[in-house]
Amino acid sequence: MPIHCVSFTTDYGLRDGFVAACHGVIARIAPSVRVIDVSHEIPPQQVRTGAEVLAQTAPYLPESVHLAVVDPGVGTARRGVVVVAERGMLVGPDNGLLIPAAETLSGVIAAYELAAPEYHLPVTSSTFHGRDVFAPAAAHLALGVAPEEFGPRVDDLVRLPDPFVAVFPGKLVAEVLTVDHFGNVQLAASPADLELAGLSGTVSVSSEHVLVKALVGDTFGTVPPGRNVLYTDSAGRLAVAVNGGSASDVLGLGPAQECTITSSPTDT
Repeated sequence: MPIHCVSFTTDYGLRDGFVAACHGVIARIAPSVRVIDVSHEIPPQQVRTGAEVLAQTAPYLPESVHLAVVDPGVGTARRGVVVVAERGMLVGPDNGLLIPAAETLSGVIAAYELAAPEYHLPVTSSTFHGRDVFAPAAAHLALGVAPEEFGPRVDDLVRLPDPFVAVFPGKLVAEVLTVDHFGNVQLAASPADLELAGLSGTVSVSSEHVLVKALVGDTFGTVPPGRNVLYTDSAGRLAVAVNGGSASDVLGLGPAQECTITSSPTDT
């Protein structure tokens, strides 16, 4: 059955014509399909961040073909795949990018390699599979082409390792998953991890070179402007924010770095 939406997530940025070229390919093949841009500001080559952004967004979209390209291995032996989930299909590189979103869409049912040349553009660049392989595949899937028509079944999809979280009495260490437009730092840890560590009230939050105090709260306005808050974000993850500022700038933290939360010295 045709699908009327394609979601689109990349690390292409908006400075160049990469996003527009992919939009154009989809429009030429499937002109009636609506494209919903999730983000094109994933940090370059940050596969886990792209995976998290898509996974946190996909459940709120209409039934879609989810086109995602964060592909540092483009042109190498890594496969392109279509992943079939219970509530949608996902197209992109087989580097772990698609699996978290597929799991939020009720799980992986099957996957197929994008091997059939009739669903590629006639000339395929070794460095722009988003335009030449993935966008055409997404458009043809939206038109109703069956996933198994694209190539052989894949039973060994690449999965990202679990993000780092370590819980100790009075201490929680967690990998940074994403940093949003406001500079809020999303961690791989959950509120349950914070509770297991026995942390509450005022805590110390540190990166490799910076340590600040933060109040465990519900929202940005829990603390005065310019102060730090540790809260549960809209995806259910722990996050660090500065009311009216950027926690990423204050702590010098970005994706894949580690953040440590401990009891505040003033509370012990």
